[in-house]
Amino acid sequence: MENNNRNTILAVVLSILVLIGWNIFYISPKIEEERRAAEIAQQREAAQSGSTTSQQDSDDAAVPQSEDNASAPQSVDNGDLTSREEALSATPRVTISSELLSGSINLKGARFDELKLNKYRETIDDESPLIELLHPSGTRNAYFAEFGFTPNKELGDLPGPKTVWNTSSTTLSGGGSVKLDWTNPQGIKFERSIALDEQYMFTITDTVLNNTGSEIQITPYGRIARFTKPDTENIFVLHEGLIGFFGEEGLQEVDYSDVEEAAQISHSRANGGWIGITDKYWATALVPQSSFKPRFAYFDNGIPLYQADFIGEQKTVAAGSSVNIEQRLFAGAKKSDIIDQYEADLGILKFELMIDWGWFHFITKPLFWLLNQLFAIFGNFGVAILIATVIIKAIFLPLANMSYASMAKMKKLQPEMLQIRERFGDDRMKQQQEIMALYKRDKINPAAGCWPILIQIPVFFALYKVLYVTIEMRQAPFFGWVQDLAAPDPTSIFNLFGLLPFEVGGFLLVGIWPIIMGITMFVQMQMNPAPPDPTQAMIFKWMPLLFTFMLATFPAGLVIYWAWNNFLSILQQGFIMKRHGTKIELLDNLKSMFSRKPKEG
Repeated sequence: MENNNRNTILAVVLSILVLIGWNIFYISPKIEEERRAAEIAQQREAAQSGSTTSQQDSDDAAVPQSEDNASAPQSVDNGDLTSREEALSATPRVTISSELLSGSINLKGARFDELKLNKYRETIDDESPLIELLHPSGTRNAYFAEFGFTPNKELGDLPGPKTVWNTSSTTLSGGGSVKLDWTNPQGIKFERSIALDEQYMFTITDTVLNNTGSEIQITPYGRIARFTKPDTENIFVLHEGLIGFFGEEGLQEVDYSDVEEAAQISHSRANGGWIGITDKYWATALVPQSSFKPRFAYFDNGIPLYQADFIGEQKTVAAGSSVNIEQRLFAGAKKSDIIDQYEADLGILKFELMIDWGWFHFITKPLFWLLNQLFAIFGNFGVAILIATVIIKAIFLPLANMSYASMAKMKKLQPEMLQIRERFGDDRMKQQQEIMALYKRDKINPAAGCWPILIQIPVFFALYKVLYVTIEMRQAPFFGWVQDLAAPDPTSIFNLFGLLPFEVGGFLLVGIWPIIMGITMFVQMQMNPAPPDPTQAMIFKWMPLLFTFMLATFPAGLVIYWAWNNFLSILQQGFIMKRHGTKIELLDNLKSMFSRKPKEG
């Protein structure tokens, strides 16, 4: 009875965890999605009835103004919106063309405001559009990065949003660079080199030549500006929004709603780190090469503007001399090996935290590393999950064997335990003493049976995290109908797996792999004797069906893992039970379940 009670408690706890997860990962995002849709519609109505000031001419109000960032964010008028094509043709540009990136740099402001990711599409369809990371100013979803110098009335105009740079270059290719230059009326010459590596990192080097005849001080800034709030999934396992790592302050994650409420969030000057905006799979980040003062800000006048910016170190330039200032911009996919390489090679402090590994990164990241290594061998992340499951079970094999062996011994003691209960009746204290003596005589640990389930829980959530946040898993195919391990199984039993001519969704999207998972869970539970308590028996009977519906909305890769893990556990538990001479109750339980009970009376 004690073993049955313990298993019941564990089963209920696991059920509650999955129910909570289903509410957080499925129900809450659906509600939030409907709320977002209404909010976006309101924003569009406000934008269409907005003022006549152009977005591109007015967004310079968001330029960082001073070293201390003390001033409150100013209102930024979105103004009239234009099409992407009109915005691109309205200003001179340098084309970006590499294996991974395509787009252009706007010479007005030397602004990175058009960027596509050549290796990633919106859907698994090969003909679907490429992912557009950055968008031109003046468009509804403008999103850009820019470097310049904070305004200084004594020095006149300095490079900023309205500066039109000169260049003889037409194309920036991977591994190459382009040269820009501009001279202000006071005789200060700015030369800018923009280099792009073979992946997603731009290096911006400014050379400032002082031809004014007297010493000057200049202060660089960098900013990433994003108009309109993007669609986010709003679940606690993933951060989407403003992000940065600021030296001793560490990692800072700020949701869009948080910066809306605060208007601006300033931080202490940091020696090392980065600041940017992150989506689920993509990100932009500014990487200053000296100490910097970071800030997150929000501006609103029609369509909201979210901004991550920094003020760099003030530089003194003697008359007739020059100074070099180097900054970096990351704009691309959050691919783990690329992010780690930048951290190691460029010394970017804690750049790995651009990927949301979560609090349990010490489990999540090694698990991802294992899957990635197996993928490099077998070329399929689904196969990698299957093999990783075998490896994980092999690591915990001694513990699991001990647990199953203890459970098998306890099953053999069931007749003696029943005799003890009958002998001592209502004296529960004496029952416990005799049962514990029984355990001690046969060297049984009554808590050992908990370990197989307890071990599975952290691995389950770590794998969920890997499937959910890593771009390597995005649109990763398995075999057959599963073409995206990070998405739910697309089939459904309610339209006979596609045979009937209609689509289903929501809780009716119960595909083949969730059904396989439910069957394996059912078989594993039926290997044990039926609980004598009717409530326990009912829980064990309906739990596999409940899990089938709950996990149907989870990533297919996670359901495949659970089904495969159940299958391996069935083999392992059956072998151990047979070795210890413990009867496997599967057939008897199935017969009793489907046999007709005699009528009373």
